[in-house]
Amino acid sequence: MSLAEITRRIREAEAAHGRAPGSVNLIAVSKVQPLERVVAVLAEGHRLFGENYVQETQAKWPDLRARFSGVSVHMIGPLQTNKAKLAVELFDAIHSVDRPSLAEKLARLAQDRGRCPELFVQVNTGEEPQKAGVLPADLDAFLAAARAMDLPVRGLMCIPPEAEDATPHFAALGAMATRNGLAGLSMGMSSDFEAAIAHGATHVRVGSAIFGARSYA
Repeated sequence: MSLAEITRRIREAEAAHGRAPGSVNLIAVSKVQPLERVVAVLAEGHRLFGENYVQETQAKWPDLRARFSGVSVHMIGPLQTNKAKLAVELFDAIHSVDRPSLAEKLARLAQDRGRCPELFVQVNTGEEPQKAGVLPADLDAFLAAARAMDLPVRGLMCIPPEAEDATPHFAALGAMATRNGLAGLSMGMSSDFEAAIAHGATHVRVGSAIFGARSYA
């Protein structure tokens, strides 16, 4: 597949579900991708990318930002509290706010810096014990606490259980966002982004379908 093909499918899904053209943002997930592949996608004009690792982002993106204007890089992987200070310098948005200790750390950093990346709260919609994220039953209280700390929470993020139909999880996340007055929904990946768009996704995360298979060697 290609960037153009993914973009076409996103636009078609927007139209099919009554979404405004351009209302869905494509996050090109560039983690562990060779630099030449990332540069090729930048050269095509794409400017929104997703990374999972703070150190990889630090090594890769300052130079690329200097070469290409208008780049936005979002943190979509788990964020260790001890790497939060570097993360707020590197990322324009963080999609994986998943626990009180991280929210408190980000709030302290925001006060010190006078600004903060946009934040998405990760919700463990499948209540999987091995997966990060705020449990649905705890979400409203978590958001109230985050707002009390003046954190710029823009929306919610989820990664549905691998073996399940993702659609009910997208619908549930959308209902949680509506209930809490949040406009952003970061959900949907290569195999299910059209279903996510049908349920209100504002950010979809697509990687290997754009860049090719990753090598973790």
